[in-house]
Amino acid sequence: MNVAIVHNSITEDEGPDAKDVLAQVAVVRDALVQSGHSVEVLPCSLNLEQIVARLRETRTEMVFNLVESLDGHGRLIHLFPALLEALRLPYTGSSAAAIATTSNKTEAKEVLRHAGLPTPAWIGPMVGRGGKTGGTPVDGVWIVKSQWEHASLGMDAESVLQPESAAALFSILEQRAGSLGGSCFGEQFIDGREFNIALLAAKNEVEVLPAAEILFDDFSTHMPRIVDYSAKWDETSFAYGHTPRRYDFSEDERPLLEKLVQLSKQCWHLFNLKGYARVDFRVDRDGQPWILEVNTNPCLSPDAGFAAALDQAGLSFTEAVGRILEDSLLPPHA
Repeated sequence: MNVAIVHNSITEDEGPDAKDVLAQVAVVRDALVQSGHSVEVLPCSLNLEQIVARLRETRTEMVFNLVESLDGHGRLIHLFPALLEALRLPYTGSSAAAIATTSNKTEAKEVLRHAGLPTPAWIGPMVGRGGKTGGTPVDGVWIVKSQWEHASLGMDAESVLQPESAAALFSILEQRAGSLGGSCFGEQFIDGREFNIALLAAKNEVEVLPAAEILFDDFSTHMPRIVDYSAKWDETSFAYGHTPRRYDFSEDERPLLEKLVQLSKQCWHLFNLKGYARVDFRVDRDGQPWILEVNTNPCLSPDAGFAAALDQAGLSFTEAVGRILEDSLLPPHA
């Protein structure tokens, strides 16, 4: 097929989290070429007429969607797949509706809660002082997160805090919204272990790839055990070199792993996902898993968790890209 890899336009002054999409483009392009496809790489901006013209000029038959934001705004991530749906042009990954729901983190948490799936309590996003609380009083330890942006944007050690009151937490959210993509929320912090589960389409079903646990090696008691922005993107930071993944687990941990698999599959079907995805978890001191986020477009870079999970499963990246492509041609999952 004539496949266009479309990614969000990148400027020189953007950070490593944004520029990482270019590494994803490179490996996806190699995989598609190896499979015999003709490939064009096209950047996408808010000038949607321009990308429509380019797709027509290149006679694109399929889009590999790597658009993670538009004009630097993660909340616009669903616009490009919505455009493709209007054009009736097939594309990889989840639908515009699924992307819109899951990229709005508190809306996704509301869907999870209504489905009876475990997700930490939250407060926000801010609309004056009328944010939703998720039904839980503000006590204990909380973490402040961006409402829309991924890649741990704006997250650091100061994001984990213990507010004196709901009013104090609302005040903190108001203060930090500007550095967190314009909107943020507070989530009850689960002190425990962190896992992520990669998912890959498999013949109208989903294959759950081996579970990864993020370790916090040599973290002092004063360092919050979180994968913040520096842990993901700052190669000079302590956290970057001390948050490895592990895939080896004892037999005693099998019930926990089975529970993570079950919850991940439930998320896949609840949000009607396609192609590939990742579910992020925290597991508390009692062994209870809590769903943090459902990511419909996890990073595909060679050093990212999805590629590592493929290695653990004995799957090549080219095979995975082929399955993502095949799934995009199938009707939505029931």
